[in-house]
Amino acid sequence: MSPSGASAPWCDFTQDPRSPHAAALRASDRDRDVALGVLSEAYADGRLTREEYDERAGAAAAAKTLGDLPPLILDLAPQTPSGAQLSTGTSEALHAKAVEHWRCRRRRALTGLLIPTVICWAIWVMSGLGSHAATFHAGFPWPLFVMLGTGAHLTRVLVNRQVIVETEQRRLEKRQRKALERPRSSRPCHRPDAG
Repeated sequence: MSPSGASAPWCDFTQDPRSPHAAALRASDRDRDVALGVLSEAYADGRLTREEYDERAGAAAAAKTLGDLPPLILDLAPQTPSGAQLSTGTSEALHAKAVEHWRCRRRRALTGLLIPTVICWAIWVMSGLGSHAATFHAGFPWPLFVMLGTGAHLTRVLVNRQVIVETEQRRLEKRQRKALERPRSSRPCHRPDAG
């Protein structure tokens, strides 16, 4: 995932740690896990070196308050909560995001077919050549099994396009509803006066 496509974790915390009123609250294990997840994703994407990851992960694991966490991930996560982006999206925009999600899965499935297939066939050819490059001794074409497995996954993604898009759109709509409800639920409760 590229930085531009990085997930916005702010709604995953128990409270938005960037908020001044939440910064002094004690961080929970869940809050520390969210920060560690962002750091792991950034390290896997190559946006952090091993040393940077180790330093920040140690600080995240030792964080006492919510306010300790944002400095560790501010340069790795979008500032706008993903829920806020979704809350302004129309049905057509959510459908377009769902279709893009399917296209991303299709690309991954195609890559998952091509790369292992090429590697396995190259190994099969090299092992068939043996020590004498002039003669080729073909054995059983075992790379076909790899192609069958990875090809079945690609076929499943292609055949189930509509199901994948509809499922993702429902997930986005659910997140959108939660984002729209969140401001209401985060307001302080006002009890009517007893007198």
